[in-house]
Amino acid sequence: MDVEFHPSARAELDASVDFYESRLKGLGLRFLAAVEEITERIAASPRAGSSLAEGFRKRLVPGFPFSIIYRSSGKRVYLLAVAHQHRRPGYWSRRTRERKS
Repeated sequence: MDVEFHPSARAELDASVDFYESRLKGLGLRFLAAVEEITERIAASPRAGSSLAEGFRKRLVPGFPFSIIYRSSGKRVYLLAVAHQHRRPGYWSRRTRERKS
């Protein structure tokens, strides 16, 4: 499946990698690797994530307090958010109105 990031989701990923790397050398790269791994799992089995509103799903990022919010359609997975699990719950839902996949 093709995987596409919402621009804000890509920015969240980059900012989180930078944050973790600034705290401990190599931790940002471990976070990035965990996100890449779960993204590959999502692409392989898009229906495996927990169901959310409007056809979106979420998968947890192993070892970090983040979820990947996404929706699949045909041969494409659209990643809407790289969301911290304990901050601003549901903030990403406004992005569903920006672009329907």
